[in-house]
Amino acid sequence: MKKLKNKFFYINSCFLYLALIFVFFVFTIMFVEQYATSFLVSKFAANKAVSPDIIEVVVDETSMREYKWPWARGLYTDMLDYFHSYAKPKVVGFDMIVTSFDETKQEDIDFAKQISKMNNFVYGFVPETVDNPSNNPFLDKFIDRHSLKLLTTSHEQLTPVYNSFVNPPEKLFESVKNFGSLMLEGAHGSGYIFSTVSALKIGDSYFPSLPLRMYMLFNDTNNVVLDNDYIIYPETGLKIPYTYNSDGLLKTYLRYYPNYVKGNIVTDYSHQNISASRIVDSYKALKSGITPTSNPELYDIKTGKYLNPDLFKDKAVIIGANISGPTADVLKSPMSDRHPGVDIQASALDNLLNAHFLKFAGLGVNFLSFLILALVAFIFILRFRFFRGILSIIVFDIAYLLLVFFCASKGYIMSYAVPLVSQFVTAIFAYSFKFISENRNKEKIKQAMGKYLSQDVMKNVVRNIDDLKLGGKRAVVTVLFSDIRGFTSLSEKMSAEEVSMILNEYFAEMEPIISKYNGVINKFIGDAVMAIFGEPIQDMNHAQNAVKCAYEMLKKVEYLREKWLFEGKPKIEIGVGINTGEVFIGNIGTETRMEYTVIGDTVNLASRIESYNKVYKTNLLVSSSTYASIADIADVIKISEVQIRGKAKKMNIYEVLRIDRNKEERS
Repeated sequence: MKKLKNKFFYINSCFLYLALIFVFFVFTIMFVEQYATSFLVSKFAANKAVSPDIIEVVVDETSMREYKWPWARGLYTDMLDYFHSYAKPKVVGFDMIVTSFDETKQEDIDFAKQISKMNNFVYGFVPETVDNPSNNPFLDKFIDRHSLKLLTTSHEQLTPVYNSFVNPPEKLFESVKNFGSLMLEGAHGSGYIFSTVSALKIGDSYFPSLPLRMYMLFNDTNNVVLDNDYIIYPETGLKIPYTYNSDGLLKTYLRYYPNYVKGNIVTDYSHQNISASRIVDSYKALKSGITPTSNPELYDIKTGKYLNPDLFKDKAVIIGANISGPTADVLKSPMSDRHPGVDIQASALDNLLNAHFLKFAGLGVNFLSFLILALVAFIFILRFRFFRGILSIIVFDIAYLLLVFFCASKGYIMSYAVPLVSQFVTAIFAYSFKFISENRNKEKIKQAMGKYLSQDVMKNVVRNIDDLKLGGKRAVVTVLFSDIRGFTSLSEKMSAEEVSMILNEYFAEMEPIISKYNGVINKFIGDAVMAIFGEPIQDMNHAQNAVKCAYEMLKKVEYLREKWLFEGKPKIEIGVGINTGEVFIGNIGTETRMEYTVIGDTVNLASRIESYNKVYKTNLLVSSSTYASIADIADVIKISEVQIRGKAKKMNIYEVLRIDRNKEERS
């Protein structure tokens, strides 16, 4: 039955642990992990080497003040003509959605015509899922003209989430030479954008993101190889790592950059950014005949100065909006809770141009981290005492965090929130398990050891069971020796079973008396009993209590003698010797076997005194040191000045005749 209970205890403990781990795992994933990952990405993984080849042109608050929102279509046309006719960047990306287009309006027609002139222009599109994708009149052309032309692919077949795209007006569609997806939604299920969609699948074809299409134009490359881990451009050697989950979205983790500093101001952007209104103003100045200078610095058109178009030559320009309001293109990223979407696209392009990618540890690595930290918690808590165990865990965790931070600085993100929280749960569980197990074990020890040791010695052993060692202390105690007279000759007349029965009954009667007076039975030596008073039970009156105990033992022997004579058992007498003095008390022996006992001359003297009972035909003898403590409570006579073996000087011994209750009450 006990084995069965133990089995259920361990099984239930395992189930409880697994349940706790599961609850905290879910909690950590939902509420902690995203913040922990964001901390790593922003504080350790952010790459300071921002590309100087990227410039953001932003329709910002300044642009709204100079040219009211929404902007007239002609302003966008002016910007694009500025880049096409004067600035000559390598590629222009358009991170905006044209929501209205009127083919009867000249400014809309001019806008489409301007786009048609620009072979380096990338228009952003939005994928969608519709019930009947064939209703999109441009879908087949879109797939044929703008999908990635794969040289080879070993990528497994995916079922796409999207089967079409949001139609631009026909005039605009036919004008655009290059499309790139603006989709970021696949990256922020956790609230933070940790990744971007490098490519997505529509039908049986893959389409690049806006940054990826810009990269292709910037490097004049079209040859693409797709395998199960990378999008590869053989001409440039670029290998874009990605993850997927059979949804047709190829997601690449973003390596962000610190905020861009303009003068003494820290901006909301990571790359150089220019207000779109300055582009328009500079374009108007150029159209009016102002000759550009060679200085590519930024100037204010209102003071008669302008932007030098050389600033943009051979650069990658991304046009986007960052305005306040419900339609603001701001997202939550590790770098900011209001990160401009155009800057995220710029960061994705920078990752491509400089091969700055993050790699997130897979399930196997993170599970191994969790397992190691959990095992460490179990081992340290079960192996060491509480504070040492906790300190060891903290030191190990600091080392683990340093490893995590180092890996993050190299672009490798490992989970640390889940392993650490799981370890915390494991440590609490391990300590609780240890506490319960130790109490169970201590209870078992009490039950077993209580049959071999005194209750007080046993309690001391159990209390210090994890720190038992050789050694002890010096203390003043009273030692009592008692012995059955002539027991050797008596035992020769009885069988071993009869001797055992008599001794067991005798010891059973003596033990409660000794405990009653705060004594501790140190050992049974054949028919003899050795008891200690004053340790480990603290007792200021240990000498008096030892004598009272001896006196009551003698009375109990008188009762046993009458009882045994009636039962036909032999008559017995006992002698008691008591001495008070300093002893060494503690664990004596070896590391593998020790005994809690007392040693010293005080012990030997008590044994010698007891032996004089046979000489003087007495029952209870005490030393002079004990006598000094009991003179006020007992009737005592001096027996003799005797020569104790091993002592150079003679000493007095005293016989205790009786305990005087009147003296005891007066004292």
